[in-house]
Amino acid sequence: MSTNQLPQVVAEDSGDAPDARQLRGVLIAVSLALMAVVASVTGLNVAQTHLAVEFGASQSTVLWIINIYTLTLAALLLPLGAVGDRLGRRPVLITGLTLFGVANVAAGFAPNAEAMLASRVVAGVGAAVIMPITLAVITSTFPKEQRGRAIGVWTGVAGGGGILGMFLSALLVDVADWRHLFVLPVVLVVAALTMTLKSVPNSRERSAHSVDTVGALLSVVAVAGLIFVLQEGPERGWTATAPLIGLVVGLVATVAFVAWQLHRRDASLLDVRLFRERGPAGGSLTLLVVFGVQAGVSVVLFPFFQAVLGWSGLLSTLALMPMAVMMMVMSGMAPKLAARIGSRSTMAVGVALGAAGLALMALFVSADGGYTAILPGMIAMGAGMGLAMTPSTEAITLSLPREKQGVASALNDFTREFGTALGVALLGSLVSAGYRDAIDDRLDGIPADTADLAHEGIATAIEASGGAGSRAQDLVHSAQQSFVDGWQQAMWAGVVVMGVLFVCIALRGPENTTPAPATDTEAAEAVPTR
Repeated sequence: MSTNQLPQVVAEDSGDAPDARQLRGVLIAVSLALMAVVASVTGLNVAQTHLAVEFGASQSTVLWIINIYTLTLAALLLPLGAVGDRLGRRPVLITGLTLFGVANVAAGFAPNAEAMLASRVVAGVGAAVIMPITLAVITSTFPKEQRGRAIGVWTGVAGGGGILGMFLSALLVDVADWRHLFVLPVVLVVAALTMTLKSVPNSRERSAHSVDTVGALLSVVAVAGLIFVLQEGPERGWTATAPLIGLVVGLVATVAFVAWQLHRRDASLLDVRLFRERGPAGGSLTLLVVFGVQAGVSVVLFPFFQAVLGWSGLLSTLALMPMAVMMMVMSGMAPKLAARIGSRSTMAVGVALGAAGLALMALFVSADGGYTAILPGMIAMGAGMGLAMTPSTEAITLSLPREKQGVASALNDFTREFGTALGVALLGSLVSAGYRDAIDDRLDGIPADTADLAHEGIATAIEASGGAGSRAQDLVHSAQQSFVDGWQQAMWAGVVVMGVLFVCIALRGPENTTPAPATDTEAAEAVPTR
């Protein structure tokens, strides 16, 4: 929807207002739909080594399989949300769920990496239709006095969906086959479709302005170009032709998007003038980086647990819990700390603590050090991220008037998804490129065919180690150590990014004032959803 004006919502179903039973059905429907989308962001992480072996894919290709979904979701979130508001939320939600379900069925039967990539792109399109519509259905259906509680349930599902997705996917991978992890989103989609057809009324936005098609196209090109650069730059070299073209295209599209949004003003896709204010600008930048680093670290942790430590998918998922629990605990404590020292100071402390956690992991990780070598860094990073997330979200929501909370919600969603895609692209590709650079110097005496496979990634190296004869164990150890070398490179890059963010917060962060008590609706919308 346009983010500069209040939409006039038109309910198309005749009759009385929804009763308690129907409202309950609406909430169940949108919660199931949202859970399917969020679970698919993290679910495939646990199958990285299986994908590499099954398709004979390099780490870079596996990274694209994982990240192309989030990239598509981030690129299309704003434009498809606007289209859905205009065409009618119920039929658009049904269309998105159907597309998403079919794409996941196709992914489960994908015969090669190319087919898997295609199905993930289609799933991302379906997710970009579903995600904004779920919140819009709540705000257009629930009466004002019940809306805050419903949004609270929505945010809780969004937060828990990723964790649930990882656990159930890991369980399916361990007890059955990695392809069975696509059963979870399909089951959720079927349940959501059933409840949508039964309970969700139709509504749409009536606006005097047409959908910002030009802005939508420019935003897609900008997002795709910038993410392509970050993912392919470390792999091909930052001065290679393809990354340079991607950089130019991404930057030109970004500048053109900003200029076009300023030109459209009241009918723009995103009110870029918001970033002139310290609250939205500082909060958005912090969320972008924090969610990006968190997602990137989570992606590279799984191959470390599975290929370096030799753990199962379920045990690897459990190993992430100290970081996740610390993040949730500190996120709950952040408002109290902000009330004492101010929002900007709390954000700065969180970012500094997160950077310290990354540095600890970079310093102490080793192929032989095991889980305890990185656990202190994981805990510190989780604590820092938790402290930074809540005041960053509040910096956006509390800086905008009540009638523009829809703007804040859209900005939060886009920032988180875009940051996630950027973080996975950058940190994941740095690990992949670092691994390849390191393994090249450790393949002397390894048969050529086996060496070529080992060069592709740690999972294929371990799978191919049987062809190295007496050097099999040496190859496994070399691959593990090379992955650790790439890991350290990525962690130090994360430290640099967090350091730059710290300086930005210190110089141009939100005003260091203690937040006023939020209303139920504002408090619900301020809860981090990932």
